[in-house]
Amino acid sequence: MSSESNSRVPIVSGNWKMNHNHFDAIQFVQKLSYLLTKDDYNNVEITIHPPFTDIRSVQTLIDVDEVRIGLGAQHCHWEEKGAFTGEVSASFLTKLNVRYVICGHSERRELFGQTDEDVNRLIVSIVKAGMTPILCVGETLTERETGRTTAKVMGQVSAALQGRTPEQVSQMVIAYEPIWAIGTGRTATAGDAQAVVGAIRSQILESFGERAAMNIRLQYGGSVKASNIAEIMSQPDIDGVLVGGASLDPAEFARIIQFRLR
Repeated sequence: MSSESNSRVPIVSGNWKMNHNHFDAIQFVQKLSYLLTKDDYNNVEITIHPPFTDIRSVQTLIDVDEVRIGLGAQHCHWEEKGAFTGEVSASFLTKLNVRYVICGHSERRELFGQTDEDVNRLIVSIVKAGMTPILCVGETLTERETGRTTAKVMGQVSAALQGRTPEQVSQMVIAYEPIWAIGTGRTATAGDAQAVVGAIRSQILESFGERAAMNIRLQYGGSVKASNIAEIMSQPDIDGVLVGGASLDPAEFARIIQFRLR
């Protein structure tokens, strides 16, 4: 499914992972804000997702300088509070004006054992706290090579969105991130990315209706750079990108945000 009259505002998100301390984060936001123009902010929604230790510093800078960048987090716990050493609840993030939370990232799934059921519970808690989930889905290289991409990705989408209403789904973001392309320098061709993202939108249409399908924003992630952003964003169902390594350099990230100029 695709929409030739795509009116969805593109969303470019930077996932810093475990990079940048809070001093680095402040410098990054200041440098990025100098590189962006009013038109950039008007054309693209920008979110950054620093480590937990940076969030308060970045929030203060964004608020004081009125920087038009959405503050995001990389993870949270699905419980409101309790004996979960090292975890952070969604309500804690809300108090820091966090607007977006990444959930189901392949590194959380692969390295920390996060299951589809966990991801579903995370989405419930994020939505309840008034924030927007960025749901990550994607296949391994073995799954891709054995023709299981569609089954894997659609299964993740179905499990994550179980119990959600069409209105809730319409406000979400889903990022297709093929695991084999994350941090490897390999990128799915724009056509391959469009095929999977288009299939996700078709599944949303079937499960949640036309409004949800036309309003949900779908990102691509996996070795996104300034050199390939224009081709990625030319695809009809791709509404943005979730950027890893390239989001650590403010100049490179700015060029990605400014893809309309290319």
